[in-house]
Amino acid sequence: MARDGAWQVVPATPEQIAAVAAHCRRLVSRRALLAAGVAVVPVPGLDWLTDVGILLKLLPDINRAFGLTPEQIEHLAPDRKVVVFKAVSAGGAMVVGRVVTRELVMNLLRVLGVRLTTQQAAKYVPVAGQAVSAALTYGALKWICEQHIKQCIAICEQLKLPAPTGVVG
Repeated sequence: MARDGAWQVVPATPEQIAAVAAHCRRLVSRRALLAAGVAVVPVPGLDWLTDVGILLKLLPDINRAFGLTPEQIEHLAPDRKVVVFKAVSAGGAMVVGRVVTRELVMNLLRVLGVRLTTQQAAKYVPVAGQAVSAALTYGALKWICEQHIKQCIAICEQLKLPAPTGVVG
């Protein structure tokens, strides 16, 4: 739900979509900086817990901003729901229109496994390693969220197209 209690609708105009995307990117940057700060601390596993926690909050926030949470999709007209579900399945969107769970976030982080393994190893090299660890954490979170924002934008743009019609026959 939106802050005022009304349902957030899917942004419809290019300007609305761009504004929501810009808002989400600012949110991602702030949270990725927080995670990067935690990544500097040489405590095993703390950065992973932080990354998972941030993504568990951030991905649903992005969905909500674009009007693409499961609850928001449920309130769309039936023909628009079909457009969303087709776009989600065709585009391989992992978190659009889904409840974001710890397991889902862990799967996303596994996609970046090599980068994050390097980050873990780099953390224990004094100063330079901690800087590399922070940079890799920041980059990984930004990349995951940017892919998600792009998927949300694509779905919103597809929703602008005329709704599918019934079979003529």
